[in-house]
This record gives sequence, C-alpha cells and structure tokens, in this order.
Amino acid sequence: MNKENTLFALVGLGFGLFLGFAFVVWANQRAATPRVDAAAVEGTDGADGESSITGAEGPQFDSQIEAAVKAAREQPDDFNAQMQAASLSYEASRYDDVLEFLLRANELQPDNVETVVALGNANYDAGRYEAAEKWYTAALTKRPNDVNVRTDLGLTFLLRAPSDPARAIAEFRRSLERDPNHVPTLQNLVVALTRKGDKAEARATLSKLEKLNPENPALPQLRAGLDAEASADTTKSGS
Repeated sequence: MNKENTLFALVGLGFGLFLGFAFVVWANQRAATPRVDAAAVEGTDGADGESSITGAEGPQFDSQIEAAVKAAREQPDDFNAQMQAASLSYEASRYDDVLEFLLRANELQPDNVETVVALGNANYDAGRYEAAEKWYTAALTKRPNDVNVRTDLGLTFLLRAPSDPARAIAEFRRSLERDPNHVPTLQNLVVALTRKGDKAEARATLSKLEKLNPENPALPQLRAGLDAEASADTTKSGS
C-alpha cells in the first residue's frame, strides 16, 4: 500500500481514525525519503532526497519499466541495474518486483545500508509489517541513531494485526531520546498512546506539538481522535 496515496484518507472515528492517521503521519515523515533511493543509482540525479523519476503512468513509462526489469534480470551482478529496476517498479507499485531487485542488490552489496532501509520501506508499503520490522532492525544495527528508521520500525508494530501499541511506543520513545522535538515521532506517539488508552500522556504530547507548531495541519485530526476516544469511553461508562 503506497502511503502517499492514503493522505488524509480517514474513515470513521475511534481507532479507525487513528489507524488512518498513522498513515498520514508516516507519509509526512517519509515524503523526503523515497522508498528506493534513485540517487543511489549510477546515472540518476536525486535532489533533496527526491527521486528523479516522475510520471509513473502511461505506455512510455511502462516501456521504461520493462526495459529496466529486462536489464536487471539479464545482468544479475549489476548493482545499479537492480536498483534502477527496483526504483521504477516502486513507482508503479509493483512490490513483488521491487523486492526481487532489492534483495538481489542486497546480496551484491550487503553493507549498503540504504538498500537495507529500502527493503524495509518496500515491505512496509506492501503491508508486510513483520518483514519490514526485520529490515528496519537490520538497518538500525548499522545506523542506530537514525530517528526516521526507528520511528518507521515503531509503526510496523502499531499497524500490524494484532496491533502492539506498547512496542510502538517503546520505539518512538527511543527516537525521541535522540530528537525530543521530532514532529513525526511525536505525532505517531499521540496515535499509539491513544490506542493504548494512555489519554493523559497523549494529550500532553499533543500539547507539546501545539507549542512546537500551532499551524501543524495534523493537529485537528489528532484532537478529533482523542475526542472520539474520550466520547467512546463516556458512552461505555454510562451504559
């Protein structure tokens, strides 16, 4: 599932809202970090973390994908060919192909941490949260202070079934030890705390977000989710 296509796709209230909002938070966080780093591919021109590949639709793009896939399969020992095929396949949400080429790239350059992170991201986007956990954990052994990757690791626990908000919270707290004002992590922490039922701390974290940036567009959704949970609790206690 491509998170950029789920922005603000919130349905219902309660945890339904929070689950949807977790995707929003994730997309905001990862917007500057493409799942497959095209800038790592020889001959591409990445700027500010954005992939140089655009326009992922139409016959011309389809032919580009097929050419890249063909080249990668004919040159299995070419790291750049694997990454190029993975990048183009990602743009088309062809996750099985993405994973095929990233796994081969990882075999060719096992110490390349960006490829390991990309494997986490691709599995995450495909909804394979347990597999994403594995790759994010591997990336953190190489780059333990990467706040974004650790927060993504936390989200794999929040979004899987069954959800594990306590484990997600633990990872978010570790991210905040490195960067106490990391807004995406704070937003995800509000989501996880509310899911776990720790509404007082969720509101305190929300208050911190409000002080950091009163214009943060995520605030209305977070407030609505907290209010919905409070209303649900009131209804239960009165029944």
